[in-house]
Amino acid sequence: MSNLRDAMGLRMPYGKQESQFETEFEPATGTIWGYFNPRGTPCFSLGLLKDIRAHDEALARDGGTVVAGGEPHRANYYVCGSRAPRVFNFGGDLALFMLLIKARDRDALAHYARMCIDNMHARIQNYGVPGLVTISLVEGDALGGGMECALSSDVVVVEESVQMGLPEIVFNLFPGMGACSLLARRVGMREAERLMLSGRLLSAGELHERGIIDVLAKNGQGTTAVQEWIASNHRRRNGTASIFRARQIVQPITRSELNAVAELWVDAAFRLEDKDLKMMGRIVRSQMRRVELGVAPASPTFDAPEMLEPAIAAAL
Repeated sequence: MSNLRDAMGLRMPYGKQESQFETEFEPATGTIWGYFNPRGTPCFSLGLLKDIRAHDEALARDGGTVVAGGEPHRANYYVCGSRAPRVFNFGGDLALFMLLIKARDRDALAHYARMCIDNMHARIQNYGVPGLVTISLVEGDALGGGMECALSSDVVVVEESVQMGLPEIVFNLFPGMGACSLLARRVGMREAERLMLSGRLLSAGELHERGIIDVLAKNGQGTTAVQEWIASNHRRRNGTASIFRARQIVQPITRSELNAVAELWVDAAFRLEDKDLKMMGRIVRSQMRRVELGVAPASPTFDAPEMLEPAIAAAL
């Protein structure tokens, strides 16, 4: 165990250069470290989705083999994090949603939804790579699709100052790219519905208490917490990975299930009214201001409306 810990931390870059999804490889443990590196607002833009898909399709095609430093390596773990300061991901590209809804371009919005669940389902299925364990490293806030993405991993590690939530209900929509399926498997459908209908942003501590996340890490120690989890479980990795696969057999999240909910989401999006789109616009502007100013909540207490994103608080 000590030898493994001593060897951890040395990483080699690999994959597409100048990508919005940066990847590194740690040979000692066989760990892929992938980071969202979005241009502009840290949401799932079309560019980010395409770069994620390009990497993940290559991983699946190569059966979990990673070529780094000129040598092939076997991937045992795949960690997903973010380079955006204090943000994991804000979720769907709301500005794009508004544009497509106003243009009545259903095909384009449905295509966007399919791209999201392409990436989501691939991760849920561990890219078809036997023995691969997926881990989400959440060091900043994860909203909407960002929370859905975080929950798609086998193990979810979240720093204690992070807030996560599904605010779509405040603009009269719902999270349609996996939240229902993923939350229902973790905490049951009734609790999943309560969370989605509330629109609340929850502290990492509350999420941990509810069993929605797996590991609560100290601020600034998320990467260390992931490394410690890997080191603690590495000797029994085969059994651990098999248990996570058994979860998918016992409670499968199928592509057809995700497709059906995404179609429902597209239909609901095209029933939004002007007042709903105006609220969506306020949230977009709030996100842009937060990114420009580097603002993050200073308190883990979110019951007070002023601690929420201003546009979200105004709707609750």
